[in-house]
Amino acid sequence: MFKGLSVAMVTPFRGGQIDWAATEKLVEHLIAGGVQGLVVSGSTGEAATTSVEERRELWKFVKERAKGRVWVVAGTGTNDTAVSIALTKVAEDLGLDGAMVVTPFYNKPTAKGQAAHFAAVAKSTKLPVILYNVPGRTGTNTTPDVLALVHDIPNIKAVKEASGNLDQMAQVKTKTKLTLISGDDSLTLPAASVGGEGIISVVGHVVPREMRQLTDLAMAGKYAEALVVHQKLMPMFRAAFLESNPGPIKYLLSEMGIMANELRLPLVPIEPATEKAVLEAARACNVPLAGSAARA
Repeated sequence: MFKGLSVAMVTPFRGGQIDWAATEKLVEHLIAGGVQGLVVSGSTGEAATTSVEERRELWKFVKERAKGRVWVVAGTGTNDTAVSIALTKVAEDLGLDGAMVVTPFYNKPTAKGQAAHFAAVAKSTKLPVILYNVPGRTGTNTTPDVLALVHDIPNIKAVKEASGNLDQMAQVKTKTKLTLISGDDSLTLPAASVGGEGIISVVGHVVPREMRQLTDLAMAGKYAEALVVHQKLMPMFRAAFLESNPGPIKYLLSEMGIMANELRLPLVPIEPATEKAVLEAARACNVPLAGSAARA
Protein backbone atom coordinates (compact mmCIF):
# COMPACT_ATOMS: atom_id res chain seq x y z
CA MET A 1 0.00 0.00 0.00
CA PHE A 2 1.13 3.55 -0.89
CA LYS A 3 3.93 2.23 -3.11
CA GLY A 4 5.19 4.03 -6.20
CA LEU A 5 5.09 7.73 -7.05
CA SER A 6 2.98 10.11 -5.03
CA VAL A 7 3.30 13.86 -4.75
CA ALA A 8 3.23 15.99 -1.59
CA MET A 9 0.86 18.49 -3.15
CA VAL A 10 1.31 22.23 -2.77
CA THR A 11 -1.76 24.24 -1.79
CA PRO A 12 -2.45 26.93 -4.41
CA PHE A 13 -3.37 30.34 -2.99
CA ARG A 14 -4.64 33.51 -4.63
CA GLY A 15 -5.45 36.67 -2.71
CA GLY A 16 -4.94 34.91 0.59
CA GLN A 17 -7.48 32.17 -0.13
CA ILE A 18 -7.22 28.67 -1.55
CA ASP A 19 -7.37 28.91 -5.34
CA TRP A 20 -9.83 26.16 -6.27
CA ALA A 21 -9.44 26.51 -10.02
CA ALA A 22 -5.66 26.17 -9.73
CA THR A 23 -6.05 23.23 -7.36
CA GLU A 24 -8.19 21.40 -9.90
CA LYS A 25 -5.70 22.24 -12.65
CA LEU A 26 -2.85 20.92 -10.52
CA VAL A 27 -4.66 17.66 -9.72
CA GLU A 28 -5.30 17.05 -13.42
CA HIS A 29 -1.70 17.92 -14.30
CA LEU A 30 -0.34 15.44 -11.77
CA ILE A 31 -2.67 12.61 -12.71
CA ALA A 32 -1.97 13.13 -16.41
CA GLY A 33 1.73 12.90 -15.56
CA GLY A 34 1.36 9.42 -14.10
CA VAL A 35 1.32 10.18 -10.39
CA GLN A 36 -0.19 7.31 -8.38
CA GLY A 37 -1.09 9.18 -5.19
CA LEU A 38 -1.63 12.65 -3.77
CA VAL A 39 -0.63 13.66 -0.26
CA VAL A 40 -2.53 16.80 0.72
CA SER A 41 -1.70 19.15 3.61
CA GLY A 42 1.79 17.96 4.32
CA SER A 43 4.80 20.21 4.82
CA THR A 44 4.80 21.08 1.12
CA GLY A 45 1.10 21.92 1.35
CA GLU A 46 1.74 24.57 4.01
CA ALA A 47 -0.54 22.74 6.42
CA ALA A 48 0.88 24.72 9.33
CA THR A 49 -0.77 27.89 8.03
CA THR A 50 -4.10 26.49 6.83
CA SER A 51 -7.12 26.33 9.11
CA VAL A 52 -8.96 23.15 10.02
CA GLU A 53 -11.91 24.22 7.88
CA GLU A 54 -9.63 24.98 4.92
CA ARG A 55 -8.09 21.55 5.25
CA ARG A 56 -11.50 19.89 5.37
CA GLU A 57 -12.59 21.72 2.22
CA LEU A 58 -9.30 21.00 0.45
CA TRP A 59 -9.35 17.29 1.25
CA LYS A 60 -12.94 16.96 0.07
CA PHE A 61 -12.21 18.92 -3.11
CA VAL A 62 -9.11 16.91 -4.04
CA LYS A 63 -10.82 13.59 -3.29
CA GLU A 64 -13.76 14.54 -5.49
CA ARG A 65 -11.55 15.75 -8.35
CA ALA A 66 -9.31 12.68 -8.20
CA LYS A 67 -12.36 10.48 -8.87
CA GLY A 68 -10.60 7.35 -7.69
CA ARG A 69 -7.86 7.62 -10.30
CA VAL A 70 -5.19 7.98 -7.60
CA TRP A 71 -5.18 7.47 -3.87
CA VAL A 72 -5.54 10.57 -1.70
CA VAL A 73 -3.95 10.86 1.74
CA ALA A 74 -4.27 13.78 4.14
CA GLY A 75 -1.53 15.02 6.42
CA THR A 76 -3.33 14.87 9.77
CA GLY A 77 -0.41 14.88 12.18
CA THR A 78 0.27 17.81 14.49
CA ASN A 79 2.17 18.31 17.74
CA ASP A 80 -1.03 17.68 19.71
CA THR A 81 -2.27 14.08 19.81
CA ALA A 82 -5.90 15.04 20.42
CA VAL A 83 -5.90 17.44 17.45
CA SER A 84 -4.21 14.82 15.28
CA ILE A 85 -6.94 12.34 16.17
CA ALA A 86 -9.65 14.90 15.37
CA LEU A 87 -8.09 15.70 11.97
CA THR A 88 -7.73 12.01 11.19
CA LYS A 89 -11.43 11.57 11.91
CA VAL A 90 -12.17 14.34 9.40
CA ALA A 91 -10.10 12.50 6.78
CA GLU A 92 -11.91 9.24 7.54
CA ASP A 93 -15.35 10.87 7.39
CA LEU A 94 -14.48 12.34 3.98
CA GLY A 95 -13.58 8.91 2.64
CA LEU A 96 -9.91 9.56 2.04
CA ASP A 97 -7.57 6.66 1.42
CA GLY A 98 -5.22 7.24 4.34
CA ALA A 99 -3.68 9.62 6.84
CA MET A 100 -0.08 10.75 7.14
CA VAL A 101 1.04 11.39 10.71
CA VAL A 102 4.23 13.37 11.25
CA THR A 103 6.44 13.12 14.30
CA PRO A 104 5.16 15.75 16.79
CA PHE A 105 7.12 18.94 16.25
CA TYR A 106 8.29 21.47 18.85
CA ASN A 107 7.42 19.25 21.85
CA LYS A 108 10.44 16.98 21.16
CA PRO A 109 8.86 13.81 22.61
CA THR A 110 10.98 10.88 23.74
CA ALA A 111 10.92 7.58 21.88
CA LYS A 112 8.21 6.37 24.24
CA GLY A 113 6.18 9.52 23.67
CA GLN A 114 6.49 9.26 19.89
CA ALA A 115 5.33 5.65 19.93
CA ALA A 116 2.40 6.49 22.20
CA HIS A 117 1.37 9.34 19.90
CA PHE A 118 1.49 7.21 16.75
CA ALA A 119 -0.38 4.38 18.46
CA ALA A 120 -3.11 6.66 19.76
CA VAL A 121 -3.76 8.20 16.35
CA ALA A 122 -3.66 4.88 14.50
CA LYS A 123 -6.01 3.19 16.98
CA SER A 124 -8.51 6.05 16.62
CA THR A 125 -9.17 5.33 12.94
CA LYS A 126 -9.77 2.62 10.39
CA LEU A 127 -7.70 4.49 7.82
CA PRO A 128 -4.31 3.15 6.76
CA VAL A 129 -1.58 5.32 8.25
CA ILE A 130 1.73 6.56 6.90
CA LEU A 131 4.14 7.72 9.60
CA TYR A 132 6.33 10.65 8.60
CA ASN A 133 9.84 11.25 9.87
CA VAL A 134 11.30 14.63 8.92
CA PRO A 135 13.69 15.69 11.69
CA GLY A 136 14.83 18.76 9.78
CA ARG A 137 11.37 20.24 10.36
CA THR A 138 10.23 18.58 13.58
CA GLY A 139 13.45 18.73 15.59
CA THR A 140 13.03 15.06 16.54
CA ASN A 141 14.25 11.95 14.73
CA THR A 142 11.92 8.96 14.71
CA THR A 143 14.33 6.05 14.64
CA PRO A 144 13.73 2.53 13.34
CA ASP A 145 13.61 1.41 16.99
CA VAL A 146 10.61 3.70 17.56
CA LEU A 147 8.93 2.38 14.43
CA ALA A 148 9.50 -1.16 15.68
CA LEU A 149 7.36 -0.33 18.73
CA VAL A 150 4.30 0.40 16.57
CA HIS A 151 4.71 -1.51 13.30
CA ASP A 152 2.48 -4.35 14.52
CA ILE A 153 -0.53 -2.02 14.79
CA PRO A 154 -2.52 -3.34 11.82
CA ASN A 155 -3.32 -0.06 10.07
CA ILE A 156 0.16 1.46 10.36
CA LYS A 157 1.31 0.55 6.88
CA ALA A 158 4.24 2.72 5.84
CA VAL A 159 6.79 5.34 6.79
CA LYS A 160 7.82 8.38 4.80
CA GLU A 161 11.51 8.62 5.69
CA ALA A 162 12.94 12.10 5.18
CA SER A 163 15.89 11.97 7.56
CA GLY A 164 18.27 11.94 4.60
CA ASN A 165 20.08 9.04 6.29
CA LEU A 166 20.30 6.04 3.99
CA ASP A 167 21.62 3.81 6.77
CA GLN A 168 18.57 4.66 8.87
CA MET A 169 16.32 3.90 5.91
CA ALA A 170 17.97 0.50 5.54
CA GLN A 171 17.37 -0.22 9.21
CA VAL A 172 13.65 0.47 8.75
CA LYS A 173 13.53 -2.56 6.48
CA THR A 174 15.51 -4.78 8.83
CA LYS A 175 13.62 -3.81 12.00
CA THR A 176 10.04 -3.33 10.76
CA LYS A 177 7.58 -4.66 8.22
CA LEU A 178 6.54 -1.18 7.09
CA THR A 179 6.56 -0.04 3.48
CA LEU A 180 9.55 2.30 3.17
CA ILE A 181 8.85 5.46 1.18
CA SER A 182 11.55 8.01 0.51
CA GLY A 183 10.78 11.57 1.55
CA ASP A 184 13.73 12.98 -0.41
CA ASP A 185 13.55 13.12 -4.21
CA SER A 186 17.30 12.72 -4.58
CA LEU A 187 17.21 9.51 -2.54
CA THR A 188 14.50 7.77 -4.57
CA LEU A 189 17.04 5.54 -6.31
CA PRO A 190 19.40 4.93 -3.35
CA ALA A 191 16.42 4.13 -1.11
CA ALA A 192 15.19 1.52 -3.56
CA SER A 193 18.52 -0.27 -3.25
CA VAL A 194 17.90 -0.84 0.48
CA GLY A 195 14.23 -1.79 0.18
CA GLY A 196 12.45 1.47 -0.56
CA GLU A 197 9.23 1.14 -2.53
CA GLY A 198 8.45 4.65 -3.67
CA ILE A 199 8.69 8.37 -3.13
CA ILE A 200 6.42 11.09 -1.80
CA SER A 201 7.83 13.68 -4.13
CA VAL A 202 8.14 17.44 -4.43
CA VAL A 203 9.92 17.47 -7.79
CA GLY A 204 7.11 15.28 -9.16
CA HIS A 205 5.02 18.45 -9.41
CA VAL A 206 7.05 19.62 -12.40
CA VAL A 207 8.51 16.42 -13.88
CA PRO A 208 5.87 13.81 -13.01
CA ARG A 209 6.52 11.55 -15.99
CA GLU A 210 10.25 11.44 -15.36
CA MET A 211 9.75 10.79 -11.63
CA ARG A 212 7.32 7.99 -12.46
CA GLN A 213 9.89 6.50 -14.81
CA LEU A 214 12.61 6.75 -12.16
CA THR A 215 10.40 5.18 -9.50
CA ASP A 216 9.24 2.34 -11.72
CA LEU A 217 12.77 1.49 -12.83
CA ALA A 218 14.18 1.68 -9.30
CA MET A 219 11.43 -0.51 -7.86
CA ALA A 220 12.00 -3.03 -10.66
CA GLY A 221 15.67 -3.26 -9.74
CA LYS A 222 16.75 -1.78 -13.08
CA TYR A 223 19.33 0.40 -11.38
CA ALA A 224 21.52 1.20 -14.39
CA GLU A 225 18.52 2.52 -16.34
CA ALA A 226 17.20 4.32 -13.27
CA LEU A 227 20.58 5.99 -12.77
CA VAL A 228 20.34 7.63 -16.20
CA VAL A 229 17.01 9.23 -15.23
CA HIS A 230 18.30 10.12 -11.76
CA GLN A 231 21.30 11.93 -13.20
CA LYS A 232 19.12 13.83 -15.67
CA LEU A 233 16.94 15.07 -12.80
CA MET A 234 19.77 16.04 -10.47
CA PRO A 235 19.60 19.78 -11.31
CA MET A 236 15.95 19.83 -10.28
CA PHE A 237 16.58 17.77 -7.13
CA ARG A 238 18.95 20.51 -6.02
CA ALA A 239 17.06 23.57 -7.24
CA ALA A 240 13.76 22.61 -5.61
CA PHE A 241 15.31 23.00 -2.17
CA LEU A 242 17.57 26.04 -2.57
CA GLU A 243 15.13 27.87 -0.29
CA SER A 244 12.45 26.61 2.07
CA ASN A 245 10.05 24.20 0.40
CA PRO A 246 7.59 24.86 -1.25
CA GLY A 247 8.99 28.25 -2.32
CA PRO A 248 11.03 27.08 -5.32
CA ILE A 249 8.45 24.59 -6.57
CA LYS A 250 5.58 27.08 -6.28
CA TYR A 251 7.60 29.59 -8.27
CA LEU A 252 8.22 27.03 -10.98
CA LEU A 253 4.56 25.97 -11.07
CA SER A 254 3.69 29.63 -11.60
CA GLU A 255 6.16 29.80 -14.49
CA MET A 256 4.45 26.72 -15.96
CA GLY A 257 1.14 28.60 -15.89
CA ILE A 258 -0.50 26.27 -13.38
CA MET A 259 -0.94 28.54 -10.35
CA ALA A 260 0.04 31.85 -8.76
CA ASN A 261 3.36 32.23 -6.99
CA GLU A 262 1.78 32.86 -3.60
CA LEU A 263 2.76 31.52 -0.18
CA ARG A 264 1.52 32.27 3.32
CA LEU A 265 3.63 34.05 5.88
CA PRO A 266 6.06 33.36 7.36
CA LEU A 267 7.02 31.92 3.97
CA VAL A 268 7.77 34.43 1.23
CA PRO A 269 8.53 34.09 -2.51
CA ILE A 270 12.06 33.05 -3.40
CA GLU A 271 14.82 35.54 -4.15
CA PRO A 272 15.67 36.60 -7.74
CA ALA A 273 18.95 34.67 -7.68
CA THR A 274 17.05 31.54 -6.69
CA GLU A 275 14.48 32.16 -9.43
CA LYS A 276 17.30 32.20 -11.96
CA ALA A 277 18.77 28.94 -10.63
CA VAL A 278 15.37 27.25 -10.60
CA LEU A 279 14.67 28.24 -14.21
CA GLU A 280 18.11 27.02 -15.29
CA ALA A 281 17.40 23.65 -13.68
CA ALA A 282 13.96 23.55 -15.26
CA ARG A 283 15.39 24.10 -18.73
CA ALA A 284 18.03 21.44 -18.13
CA CYS A 285 15.25 19.01 -17.22
CA ASN A 286 12.96 20.05 -20.10
CA VAL A 287 10.22 21.38 -17.85
CA PRO A 288 7.54 23.02 -20.01
CA LEU A 289 7.58 26.73 -19.21
CA ALA A 290 5.07 29.40 -20.18
CA GLY A 291 5.11 33.13 -20.78
CA SER A 292 8.29 35.12 -20.27
CA ALA A 293 10.15 32.16 -18.79
CA ALA A 294 9.65 30.23 -22.03
CA ARG A 295 10.92 33.13 -24.12
CA ALA A 296 13.98 33.86 -21.98
